[in-house]
Amino acid sequence: MEDAGLQGAARTGMRAVDGVPPLGVERARIPEKYRWNLADLYESPRAWAEAREGAIARTREMERFRGRLGESAAALRDGLALYFGLDCDLNRVRSYAARVSDEDLRIGASLERLQSAERAVVAFRAAASFVRPEILAMGPAKVRSLVASEPGLREFAVWIEDLLRWKPHTLDPDAERMGARALDLGDSGEAVRSVLVNADLPRPRVTLGSGERARVDAAAYSRWRASPDRADRVKVFRAFWDGYARFSRTLGAALYAQVKTHVFERDVRGFGSCLEASLFPHAIPADVYRRLIEDVHAALPVLHRYLDLRRRALGLEKLGYEDLYAPLAAEIEERYTPERAMELLAGAVAPLGAEYVGIVRKGYEERWVDFLPSPGKRSGAYSETAYGAHPYQLQNFVGLYEDVSTLAHEFGHSVHSWLADRAQPYATREYSTFVAEVASTFNESLLFHHGMRRAEDDASRLSLLGSRLELMRTTIFRQTLFAEFELMIHETVERGGTLTGENLSDLYLSLVRLYYGHDAGRCRVDERYRVEWAHISHFFWNFYVFQYATSLVASIALSDAILAEASRPGPERPRRDAYLKMLASGASKYPIELLREAGVDMATREPFAAAMAHMSRTMDETEEILARRGKR
Repeated sequence: MEDAGLQGAARTGMRAVDGVPPLGVERARIPEKYRWNLADLYESPRAWAEAREGAIARTREMERFRGRLGESAAALRDGLALYFGLDCDLNRVRSYAARVSDEDLRIGASLERLQSAERAVVAFRAAASFVRPEILAMGPAKVRSLVASEPGLREFAVWIEDLLRWKPHTLDPDAERMGARALDLGDSGEAVRSVLVNADLPRPRVTLGSGERARVDAAAYSRWRASPDRADRVKVFRAFWDGYARFSRTLGAALYAQVKTHVFERDVRGFGSCLEASLFPHAIPADVYRRLIEDVHAALPVLHRYLDLRRRALGLEKLGYEDLYAPLAAEIEERYTPERAMELLAGAVAPLGAEYVGIVRKGYEERWVDFLPSPGKRSGAYSETAYGAHPYQLQNFVGLYEDVSTLAHEFGHSVHSWLADRAQPYATREYSTFVAEVASTFNESLLFHHGMRRAEDDASRLSLLGSRLELMRTTIFRQTLFAEFELMIHETVERGGTLTGENLSDLYLSLVRLYYGHDAGRCRVDERYRVEWAHISHFFWNFYVFQYATSLVASIALSDAILAEASRPGPERPRRDAYLKMLASGASKYPIELLREAGVDMATREPFAAAMAHMSRTMDETEEILARRGKR
């Protein structure tokens, strides 16, 4: 993420404003207020190292409980207290190392620190691998009797009940220890991909219509693919994906290695499929995953209607894959500072109450967020929390509305973690992704409605409507495309097949062309974009991406209900309170049940149908504006 392309972006509307430096400068030149404060985790690298060594020493204490957890309720209580205490401490150790590494992936010492933290985690998992099978060996009756007799076990009761569900998929202690070490090797594919893509992948340069030479890294690609200049979009698309094509064999090998790890875990644990194995921890039926794909296939006419609308809005005879991110209102080129983005976010989440708004403001004031891109910084965005501290957000904020939406998304995660960590013991604080992405996309919905209330003209409304439709395209349709691709590659390996850069690209291209109506002339997908799969890190995460789609479907239903409630007089806000209770519930219940209690049943087709109706209404309003502008 070096300077040429991003500084060029700064000169074309992304200027330094209110002390914000041009994008792409070295991290040391970025003001402290835009960098996260890792001292809230450890005051110094030395303090971190001491914490790591202390946790390693305490890991050896796990051996005292081997074979003894069933001796008494006190032994089980003390063993679990040590187990979860170490897990908590090592999570914090790893979190600090990962945050430092993500600041600049080029720094070898930071990578070594992260690797040393991960080795400590692996050693702990191996040392504690007897815990689960030993508890299961006691039998449900004895375990429940011990829990009932010891108040100190109550904080672990939900975890224990969930563990009992795992009995058919749990090995003997020695096999669990070996499995913990073997599965550590499974992260190698993702590690190779991360270093290659974020640090070593050569980034091409293109000459834009303005005459600027832009280095097309991930941040610049996100910036220029949204350019109103179609020629620039095409240049950037082609350069970016041609760069990936040269390394598709290596990236294919890395993904194949990761999928083989998932197959190994399926076999070792005795699941019927990788999909079943991935969904079992949170009790999500495989039917939910497969039904999502079926529903999206049936709803492709809705997507194709949007593609035609986009073509007309852009004034194009034919729509291409390069045109999917261009703003529908080309004349609207608003740019946002982090401060302005935070103010918009605070206004958007006001329907969730003063406490929620206060947490958002606290996150900015106490520097939870690392805002700006810099050379070597990890691409993308995330929120991650170390229990007992606070959430940390990585952003690569370049000032687009898309970045404001990303900020809202990640603050959904951050506030979710903040509430759960303060309401739940460590054993039940880590909520399922299936619920997590509801919290994030919920905030994006609130941001959209907040913007629409403030919009004063058709151009502003069209810009917001276009962003909303893009959210639904990229989160419901695109993420389901990813989910279908992920299912297909796992099923290929489960059948004994192999994955290569070539066959991955062939499979991906066929899906993209199907979804986007290439053969029907809805959107032309150039063959060179067949390598897009190589850019998607989530394919290494074991059936993760479908939850973006299901979560947006759920959050549309929840946000519509809460906004309707907020418009009514009186202090009573039962739908809001039920939603906030869900956020604070962590993993105290399974996600399908949590969502049902909050007011949406994801075991049915109704939420998806409602989301498609919502998208159609959004297109209706968009088309009314286009008609007034003469774009029929």
